[in-house]
Amino acid sequence: MLEEELKELAEKVRTQRAEAQYIEVKTAKEGCPKRLYDTLSSFSNQDSGGILLFGLDERLLFEAVGVYDLQDLQKKVTEQCNQMEPPVRAVFTFTEYEGVNICSAEIPAVDLSERPCYYKGAGRVKGAYVRVGDADLPMTDYEIYSYEAYRRHVHDDERTVDRIDVSMLDRGRLERFLNDKKAERPQFSLLEEAQMLEMLNVTRKGIPTLAGIMNFCIYPQGVFPQYCITAVVVPGYEIGDVGEDLERFMDNKRICGTIAEMVEEAVGFCKRNMKVKTIIDSETGRRRDKTEYPVSAVREAVLNALIHRDYSMHTEGTPVQINFFQDRLEIHSPGNLYGRMTVEQLGLARPDLRNPALAVMAESLTEAENRYSGIPTIRKEMALAGLPEPVFENRRNEFVVILYNGTFTYHREPSQEMFVRESALYEVSRETETGKYDKEKQEERGVQDLLKFCIQPRLKTEIAEFMGVKTLYYAMKKYVNPLLECGKLAMTMPEKPQSKLQRYYTTGMRERT
Repeated sequence: MLEEELKELAEKVRTQRAEAQYIEVKTAKEGCPKRLYDTLSSFSNQDSGGILLFGLDERLLFEAVGVYDLQDLQKKVTEQCNQMEPPVRAVFTFTEYEGVNICSAEIPAVDLSERPCYYKGAGRVKGAYVRVGDADLPMTDYEIYSYEAYRRHVHDDERTVDRIDVSMLDRGRLERFLNDKKAERPQFSLLEEAQMLEMLNVTRKGIPTLAGIMNFCIYPQGVFPQYCITAVVVPGYEIGDVGEDLERFMDNKRICGTIAEMVEEAVGFCKRNMKVKTIIDSETGRRRDKTEYPVSAVREAVLNALIHRDYSMHTEGTPVQINFFQDRLEIHSPGNLYGRMTVEQLGLARPDLRNPALAVMAESLTEAENRYSGIPTIRKEMALAGLPEPVFENRRNEFVVILYNGTFTYHREPSQEMFVRESALYEVSRETETGKYDKEKQEERGVQDLLKFCIQPRLKTEIAEFMGVKTLYYAMKKYVNPLLECGKLAMTMPEKPQSKLQRYYTTGMRERT
C-alpha cells in the first residue's frame, strides 16, 4: 500500500464512520493492542485478506489520534503474527495524517490448503476465527471441518451407512442405472453386479454409501430425516410476515424421497405456487403462458442445491429450503461454496466437486448435465424472461440462490463477498442500455422497503441487518432518524428512546398483534 492509499483509506473510514469486512481500526495511541489474534485469524481466513489500521479512535468517531511509536508497533504486531499457525506475514505502511502518524498492516489471505489460520496459544478449535461484517467470530466446528475435509480430499457422499443394506435399495431403479452404464461401456458388463456397485460408489465393501442411499434407497429419510426439502410460501417479504387472516404460510410442504423424486416434487411445488401470465401474440393470436419464474431455472437451482449441498454429519439436521416471497424465490442449500470457488467465478471456472459420486449418479438419474452449466442456465433463462439477474450469496454455512420476479428491482448485497458500500441495496434491473444505476431511485426504493419491513416493529439490529449496514450508528443516522423526524417511523417505547428493547414501526401501518 502506498502512503497516499493509506491516507485515502483513513479518510474513507472517517467519512463512513465504520469498519468493514476487510478493515479493522485500532487506536494504538498508548501502546500496541495486546490481542490481535482474533483479527489476524479472521483476515487470514478470508480470500481478500484484510487491513489493520492503527491511529484512529473509534470511540471518538474515528478521529485521528496517532500511533505511540511506529517502530515498536511494527515489532510487537509482528510478534503476534508469529504466534499464528501458519505464521502471518504482515506488510506495514505508515504516513502522516492530520498532523499525526498512522500505520496500516496488510494481512494476506492464507492459502486454502493451509486454513484455518489460528492462534497457537488457543489451539485450532478455539483459536480460529472468521470475519462477519466488522466482527471477528469463532469458527464453528463445521467451518473447521470444511477446511480439513477439503485439504484431506474427504467426500462425505462416499461414507458408508451401516444401518442400510443392499436389500433396502430400489431394485428396479438400480437395474436401470446399471443397464445405462453397461450401454455406455460394454466392457463394464463383464463385471459381477457387486463389483459394479463398488466401482460406481453405490457401495463400499458391500455397505451402501450415502450417495447410493440418496439415489436408490426406497426411503432415504428413514435414515436421514433432514436430508429433504422444506418448501413454504410466505404471504409477505420475510419469514414471520403474516397474511390478512394471520396465516404464516400459504403453502407448506416437506418433500422427501430420492434426489430424483425430490427434484420433480419440488419443481411441481414451485409451478403450483407461481403466478402465471397469459400472453397473446398480436400477430398470430396464439396464447402463451408465462410463469413467474422460468421453470428450467428453478429446476437447475433445486438440482444444484441437492447435488452440491453439504452431506457431512455437521449438517444432518439441516434440509434444503425453498422459500417463496412476494418479490422473490430463495433456495437455500446447507454448506457454503466448496473449495476455491468464489461467487464471482460461478459459471466461469470449473469448480471442485464436494460430492463427486453423487453428482455422477444424478447425471443419469435426473438428467443433470454435470457439465457446470447449471449457473449459466439460470442466468440465461432469467435474462430471456426479462427478469432481474439471479443473485448468488455465499453466506456463512449456506449457499443461497435468489430469483426476483420483477416486483422489486433491487437486492441486498452479500456482505461476506464484497467490500462494504454506503448501502447494500442497489439496482439489479438495467435502467439504461449501458446498465447505469439510478442512485436516487435506489435510495427511494430502499426507504420504501424499510417502511414495509417495519410494519412489524423491529429492533435496531434487525434494521441494520436488513439494510446491509455494518454499524447501528450508521443505520440510525442514515435511515431511522430521518424517518422518525418526518413521522414515518415511530418508537414502541418513546419514553425510553435508548432502551435496548426499543423497536421501530411504520406509523399508520403497525401490524395487528
